[in-house]
Amino acid sequence: MTTSIVNADTLLAIDVGTVTTRAFYFDAVAGEYRFVAMGTAPSTYRFPINDASEGIRQAISQLEEITGRQFVSLEENLISPGTNEGTGVDTVAATISAVPPLNVLAVGLLEDVSLESAKNLASTIYARVVDTISMNDRRSLAEKVDEILRQRPDLVIIAGGTENGASKSVIKLLDVVGLASILLPENQRPQMLFAGNPAVAPEVVSTLREFSTVETAPNLRPALDVEQLGPAQGELRSIFRRIFSARNPGVKELDTWTAGRLLPSATGFGRMVEFISHHNHAKAVLGVDVGAASTVIASAYTGDLRQRIYSRLGLGEELESLLRYTSLANVVRWLAIDVGEADVRDYVLHKTLYPNSIPVTAEDAAIELALARELLVTAMKDARKYFPANAPEIKSGLMPAFEPIIVSGSTFTRAANLGHSLLALLDALEPVGVSVILMDENALLPALGAAAEINSILPVQVLDSGVLRSLGTVICPVGNARFGTPILRLRVVLPSGEEKRLDIKEGMLTTIPLEAGQKAMLQLQPLNRYDVGLGGPGRSGSVNVVGGDLGIVIDARGRPLQLARENARRKDSIKKWLWTLGS
Repeated sequence: MTTSIVNADTLLAIDVGTVTTRAFYFDAVAGEYRFVAMGTAPSTYRFPINDASEGIRQAISQLEEITGRQFVSLEENLISPGTNEGTGVDTVAATISAVPPLNVLAVGLLEDVSLESAKNLASTIYARVVDTISMNDRRSLAEKVDEILRQRPDLVIIAGGTENGASKSVIKLLDVVGLASILLPENQRPQMLFAGNPAVAPEVVSTLREFSTVETAPNLRPALDVEQLGPAQGELRSIFRRIFSARNPGVKELDTWTAGRLLPSATGFGRMVEFISHHNHAKAVLGVDVGAASTVIASAYTGDLRQRIYSRLGLGEELESLLRYTSLANVVRWLAIDVGEADVRDYVLHKTLYPNSIPVTAEDAAIELALARELLVTAMKDARKYFPANAPEIKSGLMPAFEPIIVSGSTFTRAANLGHSLLALLDALEPVGVSVILMDENALLPALGAAAEINSILPVQVLDSGVLRSLGTVICPVGNARFGTPILRLRVVLPSGEEKRLDIKEGMLTTIPLEAGQKAMLQLQPLNRYDVGLGGPGRSGSVNVVGGDLGIVIDARGRPLQLARENARRKDSIKKWLWTLGS
């Protein structure tokens, strides 16, 4: 239960996405902060307008129509602070994901130590590592310089040397960076970020500052076995803001409105996943945001946030990139309809050319969800390596027991049927144990994460108001048994005393109705040494749950999920699963 507030500030939050720009208005209602309304407009960051401000003003204009409150003056200036007459807004928060990924050159001493940390730091913003340089790089100086000139990185991240560790080797690595910078036109020289041994930071700055802007950050590797990305991320975000403010007048104006607090959308999303894990009673939290140009996987356990941004994995103009990591056959395997690989390829090409397009037929919707599955499968294969080390596991090789799992992205939130969305998530993420699937249907989390820097109370009270939609509680037993073997006895006890009993067999996907907001107690008795996350194989116990749109879902199809190889049998199974989930 949150504490009521007094003299609350109004807040306008803006998120500039690749396809959609959103404007959110937050105000105090009955003494507590609430999400009041949202305005949307097509994003205009990219061609043909190339100015984010047009989409921002259209979204704000729609918000003004909805709320009856004026936020921008006739001279197109933000009205701030708010007035007693009900115009303007006191504070502004903003996030952006519409930007193309920064091209990053990662430089480090050892490939699997400091260089790996430099690449990991780059993965926390919208970026792609276009080249790496380390002590073991066998290319000649000329070859390295030629590659830098060819790639023309926007940013060079330099790491290396533990606290009071290597120094001369770190300085030597700067030769190629400095030489390449001299050869580049002045307006195309990369920004520099040094996050290595602080003892050599002054020499690094004096060596490189004649070529470009150089910033320093705390050491990414203070010890060989310790990686700390968090302290350097603030400086990295400042560079991110500076680069894109210089490239787009709308971004510069938006950053001015926020007093220099503009964030990457993924940063705001990750902050909220981290915040929820702080207050989650020792349970790990997973956040998944599938966008048009990138996918974000954020996991946190007791505040330890691990986040990866996959800038080449999106369901818009980057969709064709997915086929570099998987095959059309892998996409088609998720379809219950008669659609071939050629049809899927045509859809991918169309979506790449027209990222703003939405599925208009049942076949299109099925293809897009199949692509979303394969995209998440691809991203999760990599993200699993970076999950918090102490996150609770049920079985080695499977993902940790996350609760809740929070999902964002229009492919899931705007699907015609929630059953289709939930099945796609179960197929791709393969959760284990007992979890709750929450949907951020208004894409609020990035805005709340940005607002937290200004007003720490607002995100707490907005989350408590129920802005995340629950699809339901999901129970996923883990074990080994033949198809049809009894693996779980389940009893649902409602507050009224009514009971429901169900025996679960290996291979089943079934649901138990439980209305959204309705509470119940589940008594779980695993059989045949199956594990539902209650302390080990065969351990029974009770958990309290709250109903969602699809009630309680029991997914006993096995982990890892194995689809039938025979086409007709596989399609029949998928059709049955969809029917079970109300599709």
